[in-house]
Amino acid sequence: MKAITQHHYSRPFLQIRYDLHLKTNVEEVIIRSCHKMCIIFFKFDPRPASKNAYRLILAANRDEVYNRPSKVAHFWGTNGEILSGLDQECGKEGGSWLGINKRGKLAALTNYMEGNQNSDAAGRGFLVSNYLMEKDLDSYSYLKKVSTEGHLYNGFNLITADFKAKQDTLCYYGNRGSPEPIRLNPGIYGLSNSLLDTPWKKLLQGKQHFTNIVNDQSLSCDGLVQELLTVLNNEELNIPDPILESHGSFYSKPLIEALSSVFVRTPNYGTRTNTVILIDAEGNVTFTERTMLDSDANKWRTSSFQFNLQD
Repeated sequence: MKAITQHHYSRPFLQIRYDLHLKTNVEEVIIRSCHKMCIIFFKFDPRPASKNAYRLILAANRDEVYNRPSKVAHFWGTNGEILSGLDQECGKEGGSWLGINKRGKLAALTNYMEGNQNSDAAGRGFLVSNYLMEKDLDSYSYLKKVSTEGHLYNGFNLITADFKAKQDTLCYYGNRGSPEPIRLNPGIYGLSNSLLDTPWKKLLQGKQHFTNIVNDQSLSCDGLVQELLTVLNNEELNIPDPILESHGSFYSKPLIEALSSVFVRTPNYGTRTNTVILIDAEGNVTFTERTMLDSDANKWRTSSFQFNLQD
């Protein structure tokens, strides 16, 4: 399948200062253009000691304008082998933020918080979709290729992985950090809208909560998923946070406060999808998505998918 490309529309650079209390059309343009927040916690254990343990435990939130059109997680691509949600925003149709395919390829994306956004830049969501369709490049080689094109995009962080019978590999690249991608060692990580493991309070708090849960060997698969959804739905504000405030100095104080929680909620923007992905020692995948319906913060649907990885 050919790599997805995007249509470009000519619009000027935007430098934004956003007040949470504005209720204008300008507010929506600003949000769409600038702060696409997300957060991901994951434990990578490529050779778990127990058959009941997991090679990957991942819990992620997608934060977005509530009315941005998108498809919920579903199987698509050649032979329906890819499982992800898909963006339906005009000009960016087919991009994604998180997905996995039946051959063991996984990708996850967050945007990097920055004030200047080039509206003509390439769509970052295609970095996920194109990797999930990739037939030839492994996770590191793909990021190596992406790193040579990093200047074409606004700021992003990209995680790619290959889960294979003989070897699991998990890699990271951020185009606002080191010029080379890195292979990640086994461990527990957190990623939001700065570089990997940047110690924002929301990341530290969520990562500790996540760590406590994934280390609880008594939880069933269903119990683990439910506990991880609790992590993702924590609305506690983590303020003051000098590191977050310094990074987001171009935003108003009310917005920074709203963005300081793991689960973000503002009138028109916030967390609209929770995703939990588990891969066990035998290659069984459990993918659970809880997503907002009809741009209504009070309406949610949970879907779960199970399949086995194919070598």
